Amino acid sequence: MSKTVKRIWNGFTFILVGAAVILALLLAGARLIGLQVFTVLSGSMEPTYQIGALIYVKNVDPMELRSGDVITFLLDEDTVATHRIVEVVPDKIDASVVRFCTKGDANEAEDGSLVPCQNIIGTPVFTIPKLGYVANYIQNPPGVYVAISAGAFLFLLAFLPDLFSSKGKGEKNKKGRSEEKGSPKHEG
Repeated sequence: MSKTVKRIWNGFTFILVGAAVILALLLAGARLIGLQVFTVLSGSMEPTYQIGALIYVKNVDPMELRSGDVITFLLDEDTVATHRIVEVVPDKIDASVVRFCTKGDANEAEDGSLVPCQNIIGTPVFTIPKLGYVANYIQNPPGVYVAISAGAFLFLLAFLPDLFSSKGKGEKNKKGRSEEKGSPKHEG
């Protein structure tokens, strides 16, 4: 493989592997710094959060939340929502316990039930449009298989030039040794 082709090949694989690493950090690495990642599946918060966006959510003390803050919370065991707080409602018996009246920015009506503070996951800190489509795809078959195949392909791309150059070097070494054995050295 010529040096120019090898440089182009190395640059190409570097860009692909770099993109894969960045994608992995955006999808899974955020957890290392304490963020949870969710995909926006409905338009209830448009235009703030578009369908298909990834939102990164950090933990928050529910007692610090105010009207106008956006929160991500559990609606039930299987459903997570992100809506804006319309009103903080203190408990009638215990003022240290609060609930939150919420509403999606694109919704006309407030949500049907109050959100208890123990259901608060956190508050979104930033979002990446459209990346949620990729995240959802690679979390379910056949996307899992595509992601694994892409990883194997990138691995091969990274080492393919070395495989070809090792083969070439091995042949050169064999020729070089055979020539040395057959020809006497003369030092003068």
